[in-house]
Amino acid sequence: MSVAALAIDALLPALDIIGLAIGTENSSDNQLLVIMIFLGLGVGPLLFGPLSDSLGRKPIVYMGFVLFIVASFICINATSLEMMILGRVLQGIGLSAPRTISIAIIRDMYSGDYMARIMSFVTVVFILIPVIAPLLGKFVLDHYNWQGIFYIQVLISILVSFWFWRQQPETLAIADRVKPSFPIFKNGFKEVLKQKKTMGYTLITGFVSGAFFVYLSSSQQIFEIQYNLKEEFPFIFAGLAISIGAAIFLNGSLVLKYGTEKLITFSLLGFFGISILYSILFFGGTNPPVSIVILFFAMLFFMLGFLFGNLRALAMEPVGHIAGMAAAITGFISTIMAVPISIYIGSFVVDSAFPLFVGFAICSFISLLILLFLKRSK
Repeated sequence: MSVAALAIDALLPALDIIGLAIGTENSSDNQLLVIMIFLGLGVGPLLFGPLSDSLGRKPIVYMGFVLFIVASFICINATSLEMMILGRVLQGIGLSAPRTISIAIIRDMYSGDYMARIMSFVTVVFILIPVIAPLLGKFVLDHYNWQGIFYIQVLISILVSFWFWRQQPETLAIADRVKPSFPIFKNGFKEVLKQKKTMGYTLITGFVSGAFFVYLSSSQQIFEIQYNLKEEFPFIFAGLAISIGAAIFLNGSLVLKYGTEKLITFSLLGFFGISILYSILFFGGTNPPVSIVILFFAMLFFMLGFLFGNLRALAMEPVGHIAGMAAAITGFISTIMAVPISIYIGSFVVDSAFPLFVGFAICSFISLLILLFLKRSK
């Protein structure tokens, strides 16, 4: 799963340089180099999820890494925004295989709060990558060029594939495999859609992810352009990633003590409250001192750390009998929601971070309404 984070975050310090190389006209267009990989991450599971229920988990991971490597070379040789976007979408489709199948593997082996606990530890690794990825990207950029970032990604994906081949056993028994067919996929989609719990937490994931995607795509613009902190940006990004990782690490213990639903409720309320507070304090759009912005981001991301793994665990709980397909469908729905949300909110982040926090507040408020509906239905 961490290769996806590497492919996204290592590129952040180089967005403006890549934009110049491929001829982007507006600096906001560079956000597409981040956002469009999520489009691939959302669409790809529809192919790889059902195939994993038929062929097993491990072969699908290998297929995804091969596609990712091919797409990386498309990005390396891109000479236009359109070609770069194509490469990034294909990168996302390829990485959707290890990203989705990792969740299916966990669901094959665990359930309930214990599944949430394992998801927390896995996500810690996933989140720790953003701590080092921008620093790695900046190091390669300073000593080589922006294409070198893609070469590093290819090398690491090969090493991860080799480790996965040697260390991870197959978790889907041959007796439990089903032949892929359209009726099976159709029935699986219906099964997911009729589960209120699965759909509710998937929709919340979509809104929360959409808010987070905006930060990922606009963080370089906020800190490097608005605050003129080009050299400091990788360290700021790494520090904020640590705040998410700390919460995810704590979640591994707290989820067994308080339960998944309580942690999600607490975190969504905190996320909404912090976003509203910033929107009130800095209404009008003038950026406060950078230390204040970093403080608010850190508090928000600490709340996010209790959401990602827990939301996926609760969404997957009723559909463990079709874990591969369910992981694909829920991932597709949440990502297809998140991409247009992030593009729309990101278009307002031009000379101030204020629209970002307004977007956070709206997304978390809608998520709280969905959570209230789920609790009443229960």
